[in-house]
Amino acid sequence: MARIAVRRVARRGEPTIALINIVFLMLIFFLVAGTLARPLDRDLKLVSATRLEGRAPPDALVVFADGRLAFRYRETTPAAYLAHLSQESGSDDTAPDVRIVPDRELPAADLVQLMARLRAEGAARIFIVTERGLE
Repeated sequence: MARIAVRRVARRGEPTIALINIVFLMLIFFLVAGTLARPLDRDLKLVSATRLEGRAPPDALVVFADGRLAFRYRETTPAAYLAHLSQESGSDDTAPDVRIVPDRELPAADLVQLMARLRAEGAARIFIVTERGLE
């Protein structure tokens, strides 16, 4: 009787084992990293701001889409606006901080030009006030 040689195929390890190891290590990492941040106090109730009516800060310079400037509902110029801020602060030595409320339709180039004019007139820092959507 003749023996038939059976050829054994060498089994290679499953390639998914390495993937499972990586996923497990990532899980451990995120569990550790997630516990580093302190949770808020459970008794704390956060303020709901869904029904707040937005309005510009009272000392803000409003810039309309056509480039007009207004301060407290009156048209103005950058120099007059900065002079008013300096007068209110009572100090001519320190440059005032400026808050700008631009119209959504105002071209960005016009906003940059206005900011350059305000800097040239003596503004210290310029803040752009925007609407924040949390939807």
